[in-house]
Amino acid sequence: MEQKSIPAPLAGRVGHIAGIESITLDGRRLYFGYDYSDDLVVSPLIEDPGAMARFAAEHLRQRTGAHDAAYWAELVGLAAESSNLAPPEACAFTTEGMAALPAPGGHLLYLLDSALGHEDRGFALPPEAAPLLARLGRDPGDVAECVDECLRLVRAEGRAAHPEAWLLVQHYLAAALDRLPPTWAAFFAPLHHL
Repeated sequence: MEQKSIPAPLAGRVGHIAGIESITLDGRRLYFGYDYSDDLVVSPLIEDPGAMARFAAEHLRQRTGAHDAAYWAELVGLAAESSNLAPPEACAFTTEGMAALPAPGGHLLYLLDSALGHEDRGFALPPEAAPLLARLGRDPGDVAECVDECLRLVRAEGRAAHPEAWLLVQHYLAAALDRLPPTWAAFFAPLHHL
């Protein structure tokens, strides 16, 4: 049987001490490497468990050093059963659910932030967002927390009741989604339609 090739690593994210995590989208399981000490996604999303194990053997490390694909295959198997990041129900997503409003402080937004590289996490919102932050009484350096608060308002009272909060959420998501690695951008694509 022919082995599926492994994808290229994410730029600047090779050699991390990491574990394996997984999520599902519409019932399709996707694996990824995760550096727990750095809160950072360190691989593309990979659907094939064998390809994930081979990717990890080539590009990731454990505290005990490098390991072969058989070692990583065990961790891939464990990742299909449980997560060190969130309860199982928080790791299952649907396209329909993602096209609705994300939960403030939820695993979806946590993954979005973790999939951004460190250089992209402090991204600036477009200039038109600055007056929104000022009217909402928020510091431009505190955007993620402000987005969580805006999502709480919009989910509780509706978009029409808080148009500026909703607009800020849209600016944030658009700016974040444009900075994601390709497989992660495809995963989060339903958020483009909010």
